[in-house]
Amino acid sequence: MLYNPIPITRSTKKRSSSIVRAQKEVVLDPPHTNSSSQATRLAVSLSNLLHLHIEAPQRTEDLHFSKRVTSHDIEEKYSAPTKSPKEVISSKWHEIHGSSDWENLLDPLHPWLRREIIKYGEFAQATYDAFDFDSFSEYCGSCRYNKNKLFDELGLNQNGYKVTGYIYAMSHMEIPRWLERSRLADTWSKDSNWIGYVACSDDEETRRIGRRDILVAWRGTVAPSEWYEDFQRELEPIGHGDDHHARVEHGFLSIHTSKSESTRYNKSSASEQAIREIRKLVNLYRDRGEEVSLTITGHSLGGALALLNAHEASSTFPNLPISVISFGAPRVGNSAFRDELHQKGVKTLRVVVKQDIVPKMPGLVFNERLERFDEHITGALDWVYTHVGAELKLDVQSSPYLKRGFNLLGFHMTETYLHLVDGFLSTRSNFRVDAKRDVALVNKSCDMLVDELRVPRSWYQLANRGLVCNEYGRWVKPRRNPEDIPSPIGGGH
Repeated sequence: MLYNPIPITRSTKKRSSSIVRAQKEVVLDPPHTNSSSQATRLAVSLSNLLHLHIEAPQRTEDLHFSKRVTSHDIEEKYSAPTKSPKEVISSKWHEIHGSSDWENLLDPLHPWLRREIIKYGEFAQATYDAFDFDSFSEYCGSCRYNKNKLFDELGLNQNGYKVTGYIYAMSHMEIPRWLERSRLADTWSKDSNWIGYVACSDDEETRRIGRRDILVAWRGTVAPSEWYEDFQRELEPIGHGDDHHARVEHGFLSIHTSKSESTRYNKSSASEQAIREIRKLVNLYRDRGEEVSLTITGHSLGGALALLNAHEASSTFPNLPISVISFGAPRVGNSAFRDELHQKGVKTLRVVVKQDIVPKMPGLVFNERLERFDEHITGALDWVYTHVGAELKLDVQSSPYLKRGFNLLGFHMTETYLHLVDGFLSTRSNFRVDAKRDVALVNKSCDMLVDELRVPRSWYQLANRGLVCNEYGRWVKPRRNPEDIPSPIGGGH
């Protein structure tokens, strides 16, 4: 197996290491050793094969960081509102939705697009905030709230959408750290997890954004990146026919399409549940003569499921404008899968953080960069993972509010992404000084904020860890409100 990055040590007086990065150009700065010219040629060949750029580490004094946070900055930040007034974007909704692949809108980032990206990111974050991770709860793996009060409980009503249905998923594969299970014998479900929801813009938001927007938000995973090691072994055909070249990662596809008549919540698959709810809403609003769009979002694994959902929706609803906005999502399929999405008109915007390893997987080494080689060397690339769509690339080091250390989990968190989107102006600009989003949200489930902000790490949790004091003065697990207990009626809704 070959792994990237590859450390290259130099025999110099100062201790230093080289950094290997994937780049367009290939530059090899071989170590100063007494190795033979044959070994040097081998290193050059390997660098060309892996498409790597090997360079000496940048000196600290050469790096340009935003200024440090001062007490005045903190006081100003905490006394300002977290949101600015909403702009009416109806005149440019097609461009904001990706009709031209967000050309000239990403760098510099258009303020209207920034707001929409954050809006959909908050919808993706909701799938974590409402999820019951408590393994001592009989409802572990479900949503803690019913669909009618989800956004109200999470403070998302101001975004102008209403949840219309929930999505549940199972998998016929043993996938580590994905399926959350209760430790109790008597649970709401032994096979399924709540994996997302479908929502629709209300009348006021519809007027602001210029169309009736159907939203699908898929839940991901916040597990460390080694969780993805099991997701890079096999590409499975998607579509119809034995000669179908489009292939996707088999674990993602299993979560999206698995179902079983013996289960309570997955007599229909996650895919079928989503398509059924989308069809109901498309028919309802098209019959009223309204213009309708579909926007699918998700973080991490949720971003992968969003692409699979878009692939199926584009076949089911051929004239429906479909966009995917994903955060920290891995590669999903091969180049034929990417090309099919493009041909079907699906627009994809991938928001990635430079330091996050998950978007580099699967296919850490063998990926879309192999397309630059001759086909007789690489074959048809049916077995190579390929990213889809446009990319908005962010950098943790651009924010003066984030720590400079290595934090694998923090780099991957949705709230880190949303903070960086909020502060991004362009690749040539410093962090936005008038960014409105509350920086404390970054530390909801990690430790990324500088100590000067005095925000505790991983502060987001239920009061008293979910315990309540009963009438006898004993601390106990409360019973769920009957309205918040998952209902299997309708094969997963």
